[in-house]
Amino acid sequence: MTPVATPLTLTIASKYLAGVDPVLAPIIAQAGIPTITPHKNYYPALVESIISQQLSVKAAATILKRFLDLFSGNEFPAPGDILSKDIETLRSVGLSRQKGTYIQDLAVKVIEGTIQFEHLDSLTNDQVIKELTQIKGVGVWTVHMFLMFCMGRMNVLPTGDLGIKNGMFALYHLDNKPTPEEMQSLAVENHWHPYQTVASWYIWHSLDNKPVIS
Repeated sequence: MTPVATPLTLTIASKYLAGVDPVLAPIIAQAGIPTITPHKNYYPALVESIISQQLSVKAAATILKRFLDLFSGNEFPAPGDILSKDIETLRSVGLSRQKGTYIQDLAVKVIEGTIQFEHLDSLTNDQVIKELTQIKGVGVWTVHMFLMFCMGRMNVLPTGDLGIKNGMFALYHLDNKPTPEEMQSLAVENHWHPYQTVASWYIWHSLDNKPVIS
């Protein structure tokens, strides 16, 4: 397993990639060290990722604030607090019925122990994906973002991300938008392992289109 993102490991990764991939090298020189700061707030991050799906950053922030205002206190609402609100109450802050259901499904799975966060750091990327995609509304792309920006895993290639597809297409002068298999092959050909997360960050930077997950 590659190291978790820290200022030191990100510096090592950026220097490595600049030395092996001449396409990324000028982007790395311009962008500097990636701003990836992993944290342990896994449960809030997943709730927030569900809220923000298919929304602009501004709209997601507005709905998140209204959602948090439903609950008293300064801490993020516990799963039981979320289940104390019915779907119509959750919809009143701007959540769709579907997203309200997804958030409640996450809360139920946390309470039942189906989803546990304490052991995630000991799992492989594929194991984390298998576990978290049990949550309704949480797909592979969401877990890829979670692995990269919450857990700081440094060897994740988000093959379902449109920005990465577009960036690879433009930067590597491909004939067509790459398939997931072609994206994986390109990563191998350009020696991105074991720092695919960092390479992806630079691809996003080249488009000024880095995704955001809390």
